[in-house]
Amino acid sequence: MTGLLVSTALGSAAAFAQTSPQILPPVGEDVAEPTQTDDETGDQDGTIDQSVDRDDEGSPDISAPGAGGLGDEIVVQGRFIPNETRSTASVISVLSAEDIARQGDGDIASSLERVTGLSVDNGGFVYVRGLGDRYSQALLNGTPLPSPEPLKRVVPLDLFPTSVLASATVQKSYSVNYPGEFGGGVINLTSAALPKENFLTAGLGIGINTETTGKLGYTYYGSASDWTGFDDGTRDIPDILKSALNSGSRIQSGSTFTNEDLQDIGTSLVNAETSLLQRNFDIPPIWSASLSGGYTVPIGAADLGIIANASYSNSFNTRDSIQQDGFSSPSSSVLVEDGRLVRTDHNIVVSGLYGMGLDLDEHKIRWTNVYIRDTLKQGGLYAVDNLDIAGGIDPTNRAGILRQQTMWIERQLIDTVLSGEFRFGAFDVNLRGNYANSQREAPYQREFNYVYNDRIGDYQNNLQENGSGASIAFSDLNEDVWSGAVDVAYALPTARDFVLSAGYAYNSQNRDATRRDFAFLPLGSSLPQPVPQQRPDFLLSDLNIRGFYTPLVPGDGIVFTEALTTAGSQAYEADLEVHAGYVRAEAEILPFVTMEGGVRYETARQQVTALDIFNEGNLDQTAPLKNDYFLPAATVTWNFAEDMQLRANASKTIARPQFRELARPQFIDPDTGRIFSGNPFLVDSELFNAEARYEWYFDRDQRFSLAGFYKRIDNPIEPVSDLPAGQTGLRTTFANAPKAELYGGEVEIVKYFDLFDLGSFFETKRIFTSANYTYTLSNLQVKDGDQTILFDTRGLRPASEVFFDGTALTGQSKHIANLQIGFEDTDRLQQITMLLRYASDRVTTRSIAGGNRQPDVIEQPGLQLDIVAREELTISGQPFEMKFEARNITGTRFREYQPASGDNGIEIIRQQYDRGTTLALSVAARF
Repeated sequence: MTGLLVSTALGSAAAFAQTSPQILPPVGEDVAEPTQTDDETGDQDGTIDQSVDRDDEGSPDISAPGAGGLGDEIVVQGRFIPNETRSTASVISVLSAEDIARQGDGDIASSLERVTGLSVDNGGFVYVRGLGDRYSQALLNGTPLPSPEPLKRVVPLDLFPTSVLASATVQKSYSVNYPGEFGGGVINLTSAALPKENFLTAGLGIGINTETTGKLGYTYYGSASDWTGFDDGTRDIPDILKSALNSGSRIQSGSTFTNEDLQDIGTSLVNAETSLLQRNFDIPPIWSASLSGGYTVPIGAADLGIIANASYSNSFNTRDSIQQDGFSSPSSSVLVEDGRLVRTDHNIVVSGLYGMGLDLDEHKIRWTNVYIRDTLKQGGLYAVDNLDIAGGIDPTNRAGILRQQTMWIERQLIDTVLSGEFRFGAFDVNLRGNYANSQREAPYQREFNYVYNDRIGDYQNNLQENGSGASIAFSDLNEDVWSGAVDVAYALPTARDFVLSAGYAYNSQNRDATRRDFAFLPLGSSLPQPVPQQRPDFLLSDLNIRGFYTPLVPGDGIVFTEALTTAGSQAYEADLEVHAGYVRAEAEILPFVTMEGGVRYETARQQVTALDIFNEGNLDQTAPLKNDYFLPAATVTWNFAEDMQLRANASKTIARPQFRELARPQFIDPDTGRIFSGNPFLVDSELFNAEARYEWYFDRDQRFSLAGFYKRIDNPIEPVSDLPAGQTGLRTTFANAPKAELYGGEVEIVKYFDLFDLGSFFETKRIFTSANYTYTLSNLQVKDGDQTILFDTRGLRPASEVFFDGTALTGQSKHIANLQIGFEDTDRLQQITMLLRYASDRVTTRSIAGGNRQPDVIEQPGLQLDIVAREELTISGQPFEMKFEARNITGTRFREYQPASGDNGIEIIRQQYDRGTTLALSVAARF
């Protein structure tokens, strides 16, 4: 066969060489033009048959599902142009360690934002082609990652420092070796396990944000160890409250608990440390530290590698935001709340990775352990003019409210993955297994509402009158994930390359989640003056709880009591069990034409069970989702020229509801402050996907691609926000829309420009450019007679009451563009890169109010410019890497709004704040 066969490191690349191999120079060196004759293993037309092991230094280390196959090889007519994006049967994008380092990002979510068609929201959740996180999936070394976030299906990828990863692969076209939950794409993270050389690196970094550092913010004490991300025990639940929580009864005055019992519980809580919010005019800078090491030792014919990483970051972010709530009708829109929120987030991230890898020539075994702990300490003060305290829209009934919130959220992920990639001649066998545990604990989530009293000229909190109140919540989530997979592949001894593969995968997820909400209420009709005017920690002091408002004179006091909620709706168990098997064939069906196709069968049982924690025996349960699917996929690739090819792909996939979308308990999103609750009547979404792509690989790691894509989604799941009459603040749930379509195109170019002709200084210099653009149109399809169901008293209803026909899918931007321009030295570390990205407006949630459909809530991501510079310096013989970052130089603000409705309507600003510019400097020493 005329051509060049190149074996890459993608998956467990089987060496299916059908010709006599001749080893090319190492990756990164020039390849001489072929001049051999047929007798020298070459062809007279100037092409040669050669094989290259892409495990050479410079090739990304990638561990993904599947085994063997032509997806691990490329056929090139005439010359060797290494490119991992080209060398697979599926449409992928690969970020190597070098790519990530060039961009200078501290977490992988930021790096992925530069990949064609990808965007990242404020929480670090990646959207593929504008689709929400439910249409994307995150894997680590080919195994699923659980999420510590109760509102999301996938793990927030900003938890993964780039220092622990060897590569990140984004696959946008479905192949049957991947899980069937595949809508926009799958993101596979490969951990660094087998270092190519021994190293020890230590780094420190410091940074400022122009809207946060040294500016006004709101903080509270908490505990002495908060800076570590670990509470010192201050926030532990007191024994008396723990006993009450386990009693099986509502913690309210009655036969189980007396008022004195409730007061005992109230006085047992830590008070000032968790409730006293303070103005801080000197918010500290951002700082971070890291330590990494790797060692490879030969053991006979094998190599044993050990790698370890530990990192710590401590950052503050203050948002001075406008926040409004309101109603809209077809003819007008009216404000209900008009406020300003100043909130300071203190994020502490502690992460570690320990990995061992054993390379036995044709076999590779890796064991990877990841620990990530992301802690959020949040304090905020919300000053608001509330126009609807009495339940009716009356501008004369105007009341000022001060709403204080303090929060502590611990997110933790522990993941251990063991994988083996084995080659036995024409056979490939891959084995993978993992156990992961994610936890989310949020103790002492406090809120105080003070209402302005014109009569006394001050804010006061009567704990129950005119919207005033004090509350505290405790929530806990634990999820265990077990998964295992076996993949086998066999290269048939045929004239043309033909590989058969098959596999089985098992996945089990089990989640337990509980949230308990409590309020502090006066025993009497009201609190005597001046108690309601006291600051929060004095208001809930032991003295006031016991009723001693004046010295030695007992009063009614304050009781700690369970908030009124639906029976059992504060806790749930969730289970998902999936069995899957697939068969796949990859073959060169014609010269330079390959086809990869197969079918995957999945059967799953998913259930969310509301727990009867109050032993009241009146819970309504929904039936579990039991479905099985045959999910076919096929890709045809035509290498019609020496450096060009065409691809076409079609597939069927699914998207299951997330646990939190099915579960009834309420959770508050700490980023938006909105209340979320699930809908147990959701069903699976089914997708049909099609894509065609032209690719031109005109030089090493340089390419041009142009693609068009189409998706049809049955029963897409969309968030729906409700503003109930007489209340303030959006409540968000989820509903199945009838249908949706999404189609568009994307273009990408990556090009280097050598500068050696400009003189000696530029002899090793070059300019790096990368640009990509994605255009996407999506629309919901709602016809007369279509119905949907919300988990409320109305139940089944016309879909047109909730969804607008023709509106875009949630989270989908019509335009996404990224541009990188960099200047770098090819012989030493010297880079400066400009990163420009843009995303057009996108819908964040549907909206209804009082049963009436409202305009969608829209986010404006806008344009953002970053600059990253890296330089290696040698001081006293010791090399140091210096890095400077300037993020959001354009000062692009965050803006989320609801458009005006009707001629008399006004625009409602849901959230708007300046994000500022972040400047950071870091130094790392490599020993």
